[in-house]
Order: sequence, then structure tokens, then C-alpha cells
Amino acid sequence: MTALNRDFSTIKVDDGIVTVKGWIQDTRNLGGISFVQLRDRFGVLQITMPKKKIEENLFKTLTTLPRETVVAITGEVKESNQTANGLEIIPSAVEIYSEAATPLPMGVIDKVGVEMDTRLNNRFMDLRKPETRAIFELKSLMVRLIVECMEENGFTQVYTPKIVGSGAEGGATLFQIEYFGRPAYLAQSPQLYKQMLMSTGLDRVFELGPAFRAEKSNTNRHVTEFISFDGEFCWIKDQVEVMRMIETVIDYVLRGLAERGKKQLEILGKEIKIQERPYPILTYEQCLKIVNDAGLGLKDGDDLGTEGEKIVGEYMAKEGKDLYFISEYPEIAKPFYIMEKDGTPYSYSFDLDYKGQEISSGGQREHRFDKLVARIAKLGLNPDDFTFYTDAFKYGMPPHGGWGIGVDRLITKMLDLPNIREGILFPRDMSRLLP
Repeated sequence: MTALNRDFSTIKVDDGIVTVKGWIQDTRNLGGISFVQLRDRFGVLQITMPKKKIEENLFKTLTTLPRETVVAITGEVKESNQTANGLEIIPSAVEIYSEAATPLPMGVIDKVGVEMDTRLNNRFMDLRKPETRAIFELKSLMVRLIVECMEENGFTQVYTPKIVGSGAEGGATLFQIEYFGRPAYLAQSPQLYKQMLMSTGLDRVFELGPAFRAEKSNTNRHVTEFISFDGEFCWIKDQVEVMRMIETVIDYVLRGLAERGKKQLEILGKEIKIQERPYPILTYEQCLKIVNDAGLGLKDGDDLGTEGEKIVGEYMAKEGKDLYFISEYPEIAKPFYIMEKDGTPYSYSFDLDYKGQEISSGGQREHRFDKLVARIAKLGLNPDDFTFYTDAFKYGMPPHGGWGIGVDRLITKMLDLPNIREGILFPRDMSRLLP
């Protein structure tokens, strides 16, 4: 007997008697014959029960078990021209691992729509849907592709603290916690630490890890905990080198998902559009003109905001471009570690936008100690609070730049999901702390 607990497609007729394990997805009792749809991670298998050929107690058990009950069914493999995979199993025994309670909190195969809150409250059930699970299989593949690409380009993966003494950007978006009688914060990003590493000889680093923002936003694009993909590297000539490194990674991810995620994309009915490189670069001033021509009415120095990003996205879509950079934002609107563009009110900064939404921010960093300290003070922060960071700039810091990309936003835009929470297993926002 062959015991299988994996892809049902590995079963062959000449396997004879097999044991298959999974969830009872549905049962159809037609009197003289009944069918059980058994589901595992990879698909659905039909259990066929001709009443006259099946032991009476076994027939009764299998036809009365609630949906989503977890079982192991032993039986003979038969060919069938009535099933998608050309096979069926005639059962001879069943082992019940866990009988499901009724009614279910939500259906798995039912066509009735379910509210987002219901789905998130019962995420364990929602993830039994192949299309929901496919999102996270693709997200896992995305992370693997990021690591592959970064290693191929000479980057070292690092891990920085998530409990910190000060924020990378300061402000009201810090989560404060008590740390043995003194204040501490959940990290907004690994920004300060990855810059400190630029002074060590580890001149190309990246990190994939959680980040926290106490933003009081309840939108379909904001959450308070997310996965950030950050990179930093030395010896750059300008911020364009950083942009080209980002697009190298994004291109690698897009192509890898299109090729290695075909099964999941098919389940979701999605295609990955590959955009040729290089990605266009628009300046902030150009974008300001685009949004003002569309009637938004922003002045120089204003944040483009969600509506402005959307307008630019629509403008670029007409040009056939989903991915594009917006560069040289006003320096006053950017964090202290961004280098100012000398003699102008702008900075060597950029965002990468995808289908009208920012998915990444980055730029050339200020590596000169005096100018960095002056910039910290200029933005209303106390340089003394950042000596742990600025000390690394006193003793030889190469020119460098980097970026941060929201992994959850990236998968959301890539798959055109309506809400970022669709791409997070257990999302956290202003109202959601459980499960």
C-alpha cells in the first residue's frame, strides 16, 4: 500500500491501494451512489462510493461527515472519465482525525460573498480556499526571488534590531513601548542600521523583516505592521545607480513569478506584465505639472498624495508604463538622511510607483558628517539623540544609497488585489489586533 500525503496528481492507477489525507470539501448523495470531494493543499480528489459495493457503516460514515472534517481514506485507485484528473478512489476504510463543527463560520467552496472582516476573523478557514492560498505561495516565491537576485548581485543579508531607542524618521508614527523602565520604540525601518553598516566594509547589504508604523490611516493601502525589503550599497555616483539596482530586482521578481508561479497565477486568473527596462524617471516638478493639468491644484512642496499618485499612474498607463520613478522631491519633505540637491530646495530622493501607487522610497544618502548633523537639526530633531548613528560617519563613510520596498504592497499591486490586507496573513491596522 502506498501512503500519500501530498499532491494528489502523484497518484497513478497502478498504485493500486492508496491512503489519501485531507479535508472533506463536499459530499453528494445520489441514493445508489455517493461522492466525496477530498481536498489537500494541491487539489481535489474524488472518492466514489457505489452503495452496493461499499461496506454499510463505511458508506454511512463518509456520507454523513460534516464538510471540512479531516480524514485519511484508504481505497483502490480507478480510472474515471468523469473527473478532472482522470482518477477516483473506491474506499475501503476511513480514519477520522478531526470532525468539523457545524455550521462553518464561512464557506470554502460556497459562491456566496463573504465580508473582509469575516474572512480575516476566520483566516484559518479563508486560507483553505485555493485562490487565497495561492497569494501567499506567490508571496513566498517573491521573497525567495528577492534573496536570489540580491545574492547574485553581491549583497549580504543582515538582520537589524526591531526594538530601538529612536526612530529612523521620528514623528508621530512611532509605536512606543516600555523597555525595562525606559522608553523604546518598534522599528519603523532598518534605515539607520543599514547606513551604519556602510562604514564597515559590508558595502552591499539587504534585509527582509517586519517594520511598524503607527499611522492613523484606515485605508486599503495602509497597515501598521508590514514586511519591508531594504537595501543599501556603497560607492555610488548618484541616485540613478540606486534606481537601476531596484529595477534589476523588480525585473527579476516579475520574470521569476511569471515563470515559476504559473500554477498559482492560473488559479487566480492573473498574468504578470513584464515591463522593459529602463523604467522611466519623472521629476517631482514634472509630476506636479501632470497633476495640476488634471485639475488637482497642488503647489510646489506639496505631497502628491494618494490622488496625485493615481493621476500620475493614469498618465503613465497611457504611455504603457506600470512602473516608473518619481525623483527629486522637496528636501524638506524627506527624512534627514537624504542628501539635499545643492543650491535647490530639492533632494536626491525618489519613489518607485507601480500602477499609480508608491511601493518604494529611496535615494542617495548624506554621507558627510557635518552636513548630516546640520540636516538633522534643520528638520527639528536633536542631533544628540542620534549619536549612536552619526558616530559611524565620523571615521570614514563612503558615498552610498538605498531603498525600502513594502513587500505586501508589491504583491498587492502585482496581483491587482483590492486591499493590502489580502496579501497579509494576519494584518494589523487601527482596529485589528486579533487573530
